[in-house]
Amino acid sequence: MPRPPKKFRAYPFDYHHELDLTIESLSNLGDGIARVEVPPAPGATENAGEGWVVFVPFTLPGEKVRARIFRNDKNHSRADLLEVLEPSPDRAEPGCPLFGECGGCQYQHLAYDRQLDWKTRQVEELMRHMAGIEHPVEPCHPSPKLWGYRSKITPHFAKPKNGRIDAIGFLPNARRSGQIDVPKCPIAMNEINAALPEVRDRARRNASSYRRGATLLLRASEGRVETNPNAVVTEHVGELSLDFLAGDFFQNNPFILPDFTGHVAREAAAEGVRFLVDAYCGSGLFALSLAKHFERVAGVEVSETSADWARRNAETNGITNATFLAASAEAIFADIDFDPAATAMVIDPPRKGCSEDFLDQLAQFAPSRLVYVSCNPATQVRDLARLRDAGYRPETIQPFDLFPHTRHLECVMTLTR
Repeated sequence: MPRPPKKFRAYPFDYHHELDLTIESLSNLGDGIARVEVPPAPGATENAGEGWVVFVPFTLPGEKVRARIFRNDKNHSRADLLEVLEPSPDRAEPGCPLFGECGGCQYQHLAYDRQLDWKTRQVEELMRHMAGIEHPVEPCHPSPKLWGYRSKITPHFAKPKNGRIDAIGFLPNARRSGQIDVPKCPIAMNEINAALPEVRDRARRNASSYRRGATLLLRASEGRVETNPNAVVTEHVGELSLDFLAGDFFQNNPFILPDFTGHVAREAAAEGVRFLVDAYCGSGLFALSLAKHFERVAGVEVSETSADWARRNAETNGITNATFLAASAEAIFADIDFDPAATAMVIDPPRKGCSEDFLDQLAQFAPSRLVYVSCNPATQVRDLARLRDAGYRPETIQPFDLFPHTRHLECVMTLTR
């Protein structure tokens, strides 16, 4: 038996204990969930082991599997998958030979229509359990491309040893350190995979120039691949042409963006709404995509650099009814003179969601309509609970699958006062 890690918790299973499990459902991280009966913990006054949860990655509901424990936490255990004893009819053949080792994808083994079902259900359960809200969730909108859709990847490597770079790739599954060597990524665009061998070879040829580990950039743009994060690249969304720095944030599935921005436009441009505020506007994706539906548009950013890119993109596309403001975090909407009763607001915060200060300022400004775009439904639902206290109620909830074969999704919630 291998020696357990130094801080291994021995209850309720020994290190590398093997057991057969039946998977009941999936977690929001994409792991299979099984429940087993275990004896009470030493000194426990009641059986806290009833329905003990074991998480097993790369398994599907209804499957019987053999798993091996590698960690016990206070109320659950984690195990590696050893063997699928009785597979689900929804099990699919993964499209990548590294699936199960590389931590980038969680759902390649699940048929795509069922991936969409589980992502829809994930939002429903978050609404119910985190916010206590029962509200219909529209079926997750599929990606037009299931493979070769990512326009940006960032493989990384550890500090060179003896002048040599070892693996260049991504984190291993269920680990917080290390690298899996990834010579090809099937969810990345073809241009990226064509350029990847030379980018990897160049890094290894220049290993002596790296004093520590590093992250490489490959951004596909107009048929080429940019590796300099400070280079200007262009993305086309419908009739729009948007410039930004290659290392900056931009949605990484260009094939779904017309449907994605089109939905946001339809939700924001309701009857009686004449103005639009795009908070967290970045280089102007939503503000400029939606500008034709409104009399006036104001994009707000705490970053002057991002606001400047949005201004340039407005000029490039001949959009004259949009202005972009670099606002302080303490007074984000101070320079907005729109009538709140005739204003819709789009917000697209980072994964951590909105700060309490931002939500307080939003509630004080009080737009009549709010379209909340999020790459993390958990923090989005958390913020929904606060917005509900400010008088907002959900009208439409629409998930979008920008990242097939992964646990990630974008969710668009439309809220009205």
